[in-house]
Amino acid sequence: MILFALSLDNWMNYPGLELWKFINLAIFLSAAIFVLKQPLANALRARRERIVQELLKAKEDKEAATRRLSEAEDLLSHVDGDVKAIREQTVEEAKSERERLAQLTQMEIEKLEGQGKRQVDIARRVARKGLREFLARRSVELASATVNERMRPDVDERLIGFSITELRRGRS
Repeated sequence: MILFALSLDNWMNYPGLELWKFINLAIFLSAAIFVLKQPLANALRARRERIVQELLKAKEDKEAATRRLSEAEDLLSHVDGDVKAIREQTVEEAKSERERLAQLTQMEIEKLEGQGKRQVDIARRVARKGLREFLARRSVELASATVNERMRPDVDERLIGFSITELRRGRS
């Protein structure tokens, strides 16, 4: 081919045209395409498949992310309701706990009042018993003092005689 280019007239060697360079370029490109066509086509096909797979994977990842986002938004939409429900439950539990503690306190107050009444009752009985004993001793002391004051020897002899007579009657 190169020889063909050299054999042409000079009109082809017109400065600036130089057609032979274009012919050489065409031959080179044809040979390169012929030699590299199959490997280049395989490489481009493999690259296209890789890009398609990456696009499919990106699409799946996007769908998964969208699902996760919708799930997260779903959960977040329920959070306000859940927080409200928990607050209401907490308020209700606190109210019932206050009521329970009030009932327990009332029961404890009643129990302590009952114990106090019993203790006052017991103290009153003990005081009455002590007062009775004191009054009995005091009465005996006063009676004894009165008897000792009024007792003279002639009355004492009369009483002894009367007691002996009573004892004799009781035996007979």
